[in-house]
Amino acid sequence: MASEKHFKYVILGGGVAAGYAAREFDKQGVKPGELAIISKEAVAPYERPALSKAYLFPQNPARLPGFHTCVGSGGEKLLPEWYSEKGIELILNTEIVKADLAAKTLTSATEATFTYEILLIATGSTVIKLTDFGTQGAEYNNILYLREIQDADKLLAAIQAKKDGKAVVIGGGYIGLELSAALKINNIDVTMVYPEPWCMPRLFTADIAHFYEAYYANKGIKMVKGTYSCWLRCQ
Repeated sequence: MASEKHFKYVILGGGVAAGYAAREFDKQGVKPGELAIISKEAVAPYERPALSKAYLFPQNPARLPGFHTCVGSGGEKLLPEWYSEKGIELILNTEIVKADLAAKTLTSATEATFTYEILLIATGSTVIKLTDFGTQGAEYNNILYLREIQDADKLLAAIQAKKDGKAVVIGGGYIGLELSAALKINNIDVTMVYPEPWCMPRLFTADIAHFYEAYYANKGIKMVKGTYSCWLRCQ
Protein backbone atom coordinates (compact mmCIF):
# COMPACT_ATOMS: atom_id res chain seq x y z
CA MET A 1 0.00 0.00 0.00
CA ALA A 2 1.37 3.42 -0.98
CA SER A 3 2.38 5.71 1.86
CA GLU A 4 0.76 9.05 2.69
CA LYS A 5 2.25 11.98 4.56
CA HIS A 6 0.78 15.32 5.55
CA PHE A 7 2.60 18.64 5.96
CA LYS A 8 1.41 22.14 6.63
CA TYR A 9 3.82 23.44 3.98
CA VAL A 10 5.34 21.67 0.98
CA ILE A 11 8.04 23.07 -1.29
CA LEU A 12 7.96 21.22 -4.60
CA GLY A 13 11.38 21.33 -6.24
CA GLY A 14 14.94 21.07 -4.98
CA GLY A 15 16.81 23.90 -6.65
CA VAL A 16 18.01 27.33 -5.59
CA ALA A 17 14.55 28.71 -4.76
CA ALA A 18 13.74 25.73 -2.53
CA GLY A 19 16.84 26.19 -0.39
CA TYR A 20 16.38 29.92 0.06
CA ALA A 21 12.68 29.45 0.78
CA ALA A 22 13.50 26.88 3.47
CA ARG A 23 15.87 29.34 5.09
CA GLU A 24 13.15 32.00 5.13
CA PHE A 25 10.59 29.56 6.54
CA ASP A 26 13.03 28.88 9.37
CA LYS A 27 13.51 32.61 9.99
CA GLN A 28 9.73 33.01 10.17
CA GLY A 29 9.51 30.34 12.86
CA VAL A 30 8.22 27.27 11.04
CA LYS A 31 7.78 24.42 13.52
CA PRO A 32 9.51 21.03 13.22
CA GLY A 33 7.51 18.67 11.05
CA GLU A 34 5.49 21.40 9.35
CA LEU A 35 7.65 21.80 6.23
CA ALA A 36 8.84 19.32 3.60
CA ILE A 37 10.87 19.71 0.42
CA ILE A 38 10.07 17.20 -2.32
CA SER A 39 12.68 16.86 -5.06
CA LYS A 40 13.37 14.35 -7.80
CA GLU A 41 17.09 14.93 -7.32
CA ALA A 42 19.20 12.89 -4.92
CA VAL A 43 20.80 15.81 -3.06
CA ALA A 44 19.72 18.73 -0.90
CA PRO A 45 19.11 22.09 -2.67
CA TYR A 46 22.23 23.58 -4.24
CA GLU A 47 23.41 26.56 -6.28
CA ARG A 48 22.91 25.44 -9.89
CA PRO A 49 25.17 28.15 -11.45
CA ALA A 50 28.22 26.19 -10.27
CA LEU A 51 27.40 23.41 -12.74
CA SER A 52 28.37 25.43 -15.82
CA LYS A 53 31.52 26.84 -14.24
CA ALA A 54 33.66 25.52 -11.39
CA TYR A 55 32.05 22.06 -11.37
CA LEU A 56 33.66 21.43 -14.77
CA PHE A 57 37.13 22.78 -13.96
CA PRO A 58 39.95 20.27 -14.54
CA GLN A 59 41.73 21.45 -11.38
CA ASN A 60 40.20 22.13 -7.96
CA PRO A 61 36.63 21.64 -9.22
CA ALA A 62 33.64 22.61 -7.11
CA ARG A 63 31.87 19.68 -5.48
CA LEU A 64 29.07 19.24 -3.03
CA PRO A 65 28.72 20.01 -0.19
CA GLY A 66 30.66 23.12 -1.22
CA PHE A 67 27.83 24.82 -3.11
CA HIS A 68 24.66 23.91 -1.27
CA THR A 69 22.33 26.86 -0.84
CA CYS A 70 22.67 29.52 0.45
CA VAL A 71 26.38 30.15 -0.24
CA GLY A 72 25.55 32.01 -3.46
CA SER A 73 24.43 35.03 -1.45
CA GLY A 74 27.18 34.72 1.12
CA GLY A 75 24.85 32.94 3.52
CA GLU A 76 25.04 29.76 5.52
CA LYS A 77 25.66 26.49 3.69
CA LEU A 78 22.52 24.43 4.27
CA LEU A 79 23.75 20.86 4.54
CA PRO A 80 21.32 17.94 4.86
CA GLU A 81 22.02 18.02 8.60
CA TRP A 82 20.69 21.59 8.77
CA TYR A 83 17.29 20.46 7.49
CA SER A 84 17.22 17.62 10.03
CA GLU A 85 18.12 19.96 12.88
CA LYS A 86 15.33 22.34 11.85
CA GLY A 87 12.76 19.57 11.52
CA ILE A 88 12.41 20.15 7.77
CA GLU A 89 11.90 16.87 5.93
CA LEU A 90 13.90 16.36 2.75
CA ILE A 91 12.07 13.93 0.48
CA LEU A 92 14.59 13.22 -2.26
CA ASN A 93 14.62 10.95 -5.31
CA THR A 94 10.89 11.57 -5.53
CA GLU A 95 9.24 12.73 -8.74
CA ILE A 96 5.74 14.14 -8.46
CA VAL A 97 3.65 13.07 -11.44
CA LYS A 98 0.20 14.29 -10.37
CA ALA A 99 -1.07 17.31 -8.46
CA ASP A 100 -4.69 17.54 -7.33
CA LEU A 101 -4.87 21.16 -6.27
CA ALA A 102 -8.50 20.94 -5.19
CA ALA A 103 -7.73 18.06 -2.84
CA LYS A 104 -4.30 19.52 -1.97
CA THR A 105 -2.65 16.21 -2.78
CA LEU A 106 0.56 15.32 -4.62
CA THR A 107 1.24 11.86 -6.02
CA SER A 108 4.70 10.51 -6.80
CA ALA A 109 5.85 8.13 -9.52
CA THR A 110 5.84 5.36 -6.89
CA GLU A 111 2.24 6.28 -5.93
CA ALA A 112 3.20 7.79 -2.58
CA THR A 113 0.87 10.66 -1.69
CA PHE A 114 1.54 13.90 0.13
CA THR A 115 -1.14 16.24 1.40
CA TYR A 116 -0.54 19.86 2.32
CA GLU A 117 -2.17 23.08 3.41
CA ILE A 118 0.08 25.44 1.45
CA LEU A 119 2.11 24.48 -1.63
CA LEU A 120 5.12 26.41 -2.95
CA ILE A 121 6.01 25.35 -6.49
CA ALA A 122 9.74 25.88 -6.96
CA THR A 123 10.51 23.46 -9.77
CA GLY A 124 12.14 26.13 -11.93
CA SER A 125 12.49 25.82 -15.67
CA THR A 126 13.07 22.75 -17.80
CA VAL A 127 15.65 22.22 -20.51
CA ILE A 128 14.57 22.94 -24.07
CA LYS A 129 15.67 19.89 -26.03
CA LEU A 130 16.36 19.57 -29.73
CA THR A 131 13.77 16.83 -29.88
CA ASP A 132 11.18 19.49 -29.01
CA PHE A 133 11.81 21.01 -32.44
CA GLY A 134 12.02 17.76 -34.36
CA THR A 135 15.70 18.32 -35.11
CA GLN A 136 17.08 15.46 -37.16
CA GLY A 137 19.78 13.57 -35.26
CA ALA A 138 18.66 14.90 -31.86
CA GLU A 139 18.49 11.37 -30.44
CA TYR A 140 22.26 10.73 -30.50
CA ASN A 141 23.77 9.72 -27.15
CA ASN A 142 26.54 12.30 -27.31
CA ILE A 143 24.08 15.19 -27.34
CA LEU A 144 24.03 16.44 -23.76
CA TYR A 145 22.03 19.01 -21.80
CA LEU A 146 22.86 20.88 -18.62
CA ARG A 147 20.52 21.71 -15.78
CA GLU A 148 20.95 19.28 -12.87
CA ILE A 149 24.01 17.81 -11.20
CA GLN A 150 23.51 14.46 -12.93
CA ASP A 151 23.66 16.31 -16.28
CA ALA A 152 26.97 17.87 -15.23
CA ASP A 153 28.30 14.44 -14.28
CA LYS A 154 27.45 13.12 -17.76
CA LEU A 155 29.19 16.11 -19.29
CA LEU A 156 32.27 15.51 -17.14
CA ALA A 157 32.38 11.88 -18.25
CA ALA A 158 32.20 12.98 -21.90
CA ILE A 159 35.02 15.50 -21.40
CA GLN A 160 37.23 12.86 -19.80
CA ALA A 161 36.42 10.32 -22.51
CA LYS A 162 37.19 12.78 -25.32
CA LYS A 163 40.50 14.34 -24.35
CA ASP A 164 41.33 17.18 -26.76
CA GLY A 165 38.02 16.49 -28.51
CA LYS A 166 35.54 18.78 -30.22
CA ALA A 167 32.25 20.18 -28.94
CA VAL A 168 29.44 22.28 -30.37
CA VAL A 169 27.56 24.41 -27.84
CA ILE A 170 24.08 25.42 -28.99
CA GLY A 171 23.04 28.66 -27.33
CA GLY A 172 24.64 32.05 -26.81
CA GLY A 173 23.29 32.99 -23.40
CA TYR A 174 24.77 32.78 -19.92
CA ILE A 175 25.04 29.00 -19.83
CA GLY A 176 26.33 28.74 -23.39
CA LEU A 177 29.10 31.24 -22.72
CA GLU A 178 30.05 29.76 -19.36
CA LEU A 179 29.98 26.21 -20.64
CA SER A 180 32.08 27.11 -23.68
CA ALA A 181 34.71 28.68 -21.44
CA ALA A 182 34.75 25.63 -19.16
CA LEU A 183 35.11 23.27 -22.12
CA LYS A 184 37.98 25.34 -23.51
CA ILE A 185 39.75 25.18 -20.15
CA ASN A 186 39.51 21.40 -20.58
CA ASN A 187 41.31 21.68 -23.95
CA ILE A 188 38.17 21.00 -25.95
CA ASP A 189 37.85 22.58 -29.41
CA VAL A 190 34.63 24.61 -29.03
CA THR A 191 32.22 26.06 -31.57
CA MET A 192 29.22 28.05 -30.39
CA VAL A 193 26.07 28.19 -32.52
CA TYR A 194 23.17 30.53 -31.80
CA PRO A 195 20.39 32.19 -33.82
CA GLU A 196 20.79 35.73 -32.49
CA PRO A 197 22.98 38.37 -34.21
CA TRP A 198 25.25 38.52 -31.14
CA CYS A 199 25.65 36.74 -27.82
CA MET A 200 23.29 37.52 -24.94
CA PRO A 201 21.16 40.03 -26.89
CA ARG A 202 18.65 40.37 -24.05
CA LEU A 203 21.38 41.83 -21.86
CA PHE A 204 24.27 42.96 -24.07
CA THR A 205 24.31 45.78 -26.58
CA ALA A 206 26.06 44.99 -29.86
CA ASP A 207 29.23 46.76 -28.67
CA ILE A 208 29.39 44.90 -25.37
CA ALA A 209 28.72 41.59 -27.14
CA HIS A 210 31.47 42.34 -29.65
CA PHE A 211 33.96 42.73 -26.79
CA TYR A 212 33.09 39.31 -25.38
CA GLU A 213 32.96 37.64 -28.79
CA ALA A 214 36.42 39.00 -29.59
CA TYR A 215 37.71 37.78 -26.22
CA TYR A 216 36.33 34.30 -26.84
CA ALA A 217 37.72 34.26 -30.37
CA ASN A 218 41.14 35.17 -28.98
CA LYS A 219 40.87 32.09 -26.75
CA GLY A 220 40.17 29.93 -29.79
CA ILE A 221 36.39 29.59 -29.41
CA LYS A 222 34.56 29.83 -32.72
CA MET A 223 31.14 31.46 -32.97
CA VAL A 224 28.53 30.85 -35.66
CA LYS A 225 25.86 33.52 -35.26
CA GLY A 226 22.41 33.93 -36.79
CA THR A 227 22.13 30.19 -37.36
CA TYR A 228 19.59 27.57 -36.31
CA SER A 229 20.51 23.93 -35.74
CA CYS A 230 18.06 21.96 -37.86
CA TRP A 231 20.09 18.84 -38.60
CA LEU A 232 22.88 17.08 -36.69
CA ARG A 233 25.42 14.47 -37.65
CA CYS A 234 27.53 13.07 -34.83
CA GLN A 235 30.93 11.46 -35.17
